[in-house]
Amino acid sequence: MPEAPRVLIAGGGAAGFFAALACAEARPDADIHIYERGPEVLTKVRISGGGRCNVTHACFEPEELVKNYPRGARELLGPFHRFQPRDTVAWFEAHGVKLKTEEDGRMFPVTDNSQTIVDCLMGEAARLGIKVRTGCGLTEIRKKDDGGFRVWLTEDGNVDCDRLLLCTGGTRGLRGHGLAETLGHTVAPPVPSLFTFHVEDARLRGLAGISVPMARVRVGGTPLDEVGPLLITHWGLSGPCILRTSAWGARLLEERGYKFNLQLQWLADHDHKRVAAVFQEARMRFARKHVALWSPLGLPQRLWERLVAAADINADITWNTLSKPQALALARELCAGEYHVSAKSMNKEEFVTCGGVHLKEIDFRTMESRTCPGLHIAGEVLDLDAITGGFNFQAAWTTGWLAGRAMAGA
Repeated sequence: MPEAPRVLIAGGGAAGFFAALACAEARPDADIHIYERGPEVLTKVRISGGGRCNVTHACFEPEELVKNYPRGARELLGPFHRFQPRDTVAWFEAHGVKLKTEEDGRMFPVTDNSQTIVDCLMGEAARLGIKVRTGCGLTEIRKKDDGGFRVWLTEDGNVDCDRLLLCTGGTRGLRGHGLAETLGHTVAPPVPSLFTFHVEDARLRGLAGISVPMARVRVGGTPLDEVGPLLITHWGLSGPCILRTSAWGARLLEERGYKFNLQLQWLADHDHKRVAAVFQEARMRFARKHVALWSPLGLPQRLWERLVAAADINADITWNTLSKPQALALARELCAGEYHVSAKSMNKEEFVTCGGVHLKEIDFRTMESRTCPGLHIAGEVLDLDAITGGFNFQAAWTTGWLAGRAMAGA
């Protein structure tokens, strides 16, 4: 067997830890070191899913799984045939962590506590002899003439290694992008890809916490058109429908300075024609009911009242006295209301970006650089990202696992 490799991993997140574990499992004698610039490792794992850790998603067909990746879908298809959510579930269960599936497909530890995942990963790292150091990052990397790398650290000078993995994350890992560039890679500038929309509008004011199960949103002048649950917040709009729009439109919306008009259809399965039919039935069956006090569409009452007022329908109007212009105005509010987005916010404490090392420069069978042999790149430092729901973590587990196995020579 060849001499045991010395492996250095830059970044103590999900991809870095999973790569280290995969490498150690495949090559127990490997000398593996994780260097994390921040004060603690697995930060995003700790805060994901409101502190529960959305480990992955119950989507077990690679061809369906890749549809959740605005960037990286084509490149991840092959890797997902080798390590996908089913493998993630099996790995964690084999290491003492059982996962559960929620109605929307998201998967969490049965403990509903991200510390369960952190303890599992750190416990395995300790058991396998992986050295983990925090508060110490990389400042420079040079390829050695005789193979391998010399790496300069923020603390304690430099070290040599045979194999090197960069997995320093997205925007918060800009130094990793810079290091990749010094080794011959090109980097697409990172921009946020999961964020909520700031909307200052009288129709929404004071309605924070109200949600609808299936809305449709479109961004004017773009192909962005998404359907899903929608949540009104203190600052505007959120929920899966908005987060999908932000993910698929990350570049387009950044170019617009996060200022654009949003067309909102409060009930995705009710277009103008269907709403008109519902109104006509209400005129006949509920003629004496006041329009503002009763919604035939099942919308939350306070939201319905705002939309009725926005259509300039007085409180004393009943269904049998509703005029045709008033009905059309209310249908417009329901099916094509215009809302101006003035800014964005991070999705809770989670932060996902698009941008990073160009995917064409990576061999996705091993996550090895095509421009710098011996260098591997995994996780969000690459120009790949997903919608919310555990898909970003799955990309981290998969790319980390492939890189770890490759660095072990497996």
